[in-house]
Amino acid sequence: MYFRSMLRSIAVCFLLTCTGVQAQDRDSTEWTVSELIGLIVPSRHPDFVPIPEVWCAKDGLYLRKAAAIAFVQMAEAAAADGVQLRVVSATRNFSYQHGIWSRKWQRSNYSGWSEIDIARDILKYSAMPGTSRHHWGTDLDLNNLENAYFEAGEGAVVAAWLMEHAQLFGFHQVYSADPIRPGYLLERWHWSYMPLAGSMLNAYNVCVDLQTLHSLEVEGMQWADSLRILPDFVNGIDRP
Repeated sequence: MYFRSMLRSIAVCFLLTCTGVQAQDRDSTEWTVSELIGLIVPSRHPDFVPIPEVWCAKDGLYLRKAAAIAFVQMAEAAAADGVQLRVVSATRNFSYQHGIWSRKWQRSNYSGWSEIDIARDILKYSAMPGTSRHHWGTDLDLNNLENAYFEAGEGAVVAAWLMEHAQLFGFHQVYSADPIRPGYLLERWHWSYMPLAGSMLNAYNVCVDLQTLHSLEVEGMQWADSLRILPDFVNGIDRP
């Protein structure tokens, strides 16, 4: 099974390279609002491909082609050094992210809380639907969704390898421990393919505004301005 999956991952990279897919910036005018806020179906979108299952913790995970190529190259380099990278989450469209947000919104421990405080608490680690980098097909979560995992043992080895090598493949940890950075808390697992994500962030700032977000009718979205969703969460990242 592992050998067949490895061959499949090599084939994906070969075919995408032969069809002229390049890991480079795109002009920000090329991205549509639908792509930027996650109103897509990755499995039906021509720019997306499934990540080879050998590198995934579950089936059905997608990235944009250039990001997928770069990730497979990174995962193979890590494996050669004895480090296993596994994708636990990748592209999440609006519907998927809305499901995450809605389930958290309905938690019983929020009983009696104001809506703005519920939203603020969820935003520690989860994006409002329509504002997540996971909509773009450029970002992925690796190995584990707990910061503690990356502080000792195997997780510490994974973290050290990524911090030393990931940028060579275009991936950057955008939610670091920088105490000055606003927005989400530290996410050691979240890595962004900046050759595409940088362009998409620029486009998001041009094409998406509060009126666009309010039209999505998401729980708590009426507080997007007060919570500084656009400046602090969409843009409050560590740039490479």
